[in-house]
Amino acid sequence: MTPLLTVENLKVSFPTRTGLVEAVRGVSFTLGKERLGIVGESGSGKSQTGRAIMDLTPSHARITADRLTFGDTDLLSLSASKRRALRGKRMAMILQDPKYSLNPVMTIGRQIVETLLTHERLSKLDAKTRTLDMLEAVQIHDPERVFTLYPHEVSGGMGQRVMIAMMLICGPELLIADEPTSALDVTVQLEVLDILDRLVRERGMGLIFVSHDLRLVTSFCDRVLVMYAGRVVEELDAAKLSEAKHPYTQGLLSCLPRLEGDQHPLPTLQRKAEWAL
Repeated sequence: MTPLLTVENLKVSFPTRTGLVEAVRGVSFTLGKERLGIVGESGSGKSQTGRAIMDLTPSHARITADRLTFGDTDLLSLSASKRRALRGKRMAMILQDPKYSLNPVMTIGRQIVETLLTHERLSKLDAKTRTLDMLEAVQIHDPERVFTLYPHEVSGGMGQRVMIAMMLICGPELLIADEPTSALDVTVQLEVLDILDRLVRERGMGLIFVSHDLRLVTSFCDRVLVMYAGRVVEELDAAKLSEAKHPYTQGLLSCLPRLEGDQHPLPTLQRKAEWAL
């Protein structure tokens, strides 16, 4: 069976005044209809990997790969217009903070309807009905009222649900979630994860879940990629994350606070130069 997504030797770099900055350096993985977690500290290349797949990197970025395919489609050979047609329809990305991802001068309903009408030929009435149904699917109560609100009029948790609804309105086959719960409290985190889990199971989507929360990824994902300095240093089943062999992954795990035992002070991650090679 052809994987939903195949990434081989993906590289993302940015030219600067002081030289070339390599954000992603040879990342490779495949994705089926599963939940794949990508973890690592800030600056490890997690988000840039997702943005490169979606073609959302700045225009001056340099992206290369031996292979970057979505099903049987070679993403690197597609024109910009075809990538735009694919993005939002068959593949979508939930960005980290709805405050910076939603248009502040457009109502929530208008933004979601616009996404739907961009990719499908529908009447405005049918588009509104689909939008209300999707808002209800992501557990937003009174969707008619939320439809008319502006982004600043909803809470962070509801804003994140709106983002999920917008990205799922066209029924994508691949969803990339870039730290979708980092700005939310624990209770709302669990609700958002429950929504994602249910939609992945019901729709048979592939999900890439980008996070720095190791415990969250362990409980939510099927597989985990651990990134450091733009590279994948370890790949393993999420349930076996505690059995990680790479010293970087072990260092991340050891920095987690625990209820049992005395951990004062908390250990700090001791980086080694060879990890970045």
